Amino acid sequence: MNQPTTMQADPADGPLTGIRVLDFTSIMSGPFCTRLLADMGAEIIKIEPPGGEHSRYRPPAVNGKSVHYAHLNCGKKSLVLDLKSAAGRKAAFELGMKSDVVIENWRPGVAGRLGLDFAAFSAAKPDIIYCSISGYGQTGPASQKPAYASVVEAASGFAHAQMEINGSDKPPTSGTFLGDSLTALWSFSAIEAAIIQKQRTGRGQFLDVSMLESMLFVLVNEAHAAQIGPFTRRYHLPLRTTDGYVVVPPISGPNWHALARATGHPQWIDDPRFATVEGRNEFWFEMLHLTETWTSKHSMAECEAILIPAGVPMSRFRTVKEAFDDPQLAARGALTTIDVGGGEYRIPHVPFSTPGSNTRPRPTVSAVNGDSQEILGGILGYTQEQIAACAVSDEAVHE
Repeated sequence: MNQPTTMQADPADGPLTGIRVLDFTSIMSGPFCTRLLADMGAEIIKIEPPGGEHSRYRPPAVNGKSVHYAHLNCGKKSLVLDLKSAAGRKAAFELGMKSDVVIENWRPGVAGRLGLDFAAFSAAKPDIIYCSISGYGQTGPASQKPAYASVVEAASGFAHAQMEINGSDKPPTSGTFLGDSLTALWSFSAIEAAIIQKQRTGRGQFLDVSMLESMLFVLVNEAHAAQIGPFTRRYHLPLRTTDGYVVVPPISGPNWHALARATGHPQWIDDPRFATVEGRNEFWFEMLHLTETWTSKHSMAECEAILIPAGVPMSRFRTVKEAFDDPQLAARGALTTIDVGGGEYRIPHVPFSTPGSNTRPRPTVSAVNGDSQEILGGILGYTQEQIAACAVSDEAVHE
């Protein structure tokens, strides 16, 4: 049997170099997913409406260019197509025929009305991978309900769980848009899995990604409580210091013993309440209270200087600015500076490294329709007149 040939990878390439993605997404969940695919080396053709995706105008901005848009869309090519025109839809379909992956996050049914759904593409290209992101999935009684991250965070029980943890009578406000970012990660994973399946079988795949289900998947302890009933949970509480707060979770027996010795309280080790796993679970908050009697007499820096060398897991509560300036990130090269169009902005890499392969964010952001000639003229061979016609509406399509 012949052995497979090992090819030397170009270090400038990413794991998905050679994969072309036709990207119809907007807002956050879809663009975040395709940003990750771009980081892996995929060619992303981002379809924007005339004037550009509205996220291009979302603050904050550097020299008039949205860093929000840049954060989620660096490394992509931009093409304006008016999908309310026959010419725009025709160009979109033809680009799909020359792509490996199509991704959209329209409300269920819109892609079909545009003639740009999985059925249309797969009929002509059976090996197409098509990813649909929506609030509640493409099927079921709630499929037509509109949704944003905050909506699915409320609908999934996530927000209510945070309210219970914090002892509040009002669900908390979240500005991190977990519903979007988690959905992006699941979509990214699903697309990569489908690419592997296609390599094995030659078959395409339809991927139906639900924001609600993306949120529900991560609620592990909450799922326990919903089905088994209330139980003692080991929340990792902030502990007061003289100048702020730290988190010190003594998860294991060795953690607790190291903490007791480092704080000068070896008697805590022999306390029968904390001698077993069951005891530490039952008296978890008593352990944290004892720890806080010590941290409250020290500064955050003193806590770090004493506990970390002793092997105790802990951290002060930092701002994101402080985290960005962490020497650890600098040592690992974990941030890339991108050009948002006349200004610089730093963004994090994916949290894994692949030596010999480029998974860094691509450092440039295309202008609106900045790649139309390359895409329509180069990939599809369109004339200038045909290119111009693609960005002009000629009929209404209900969305």
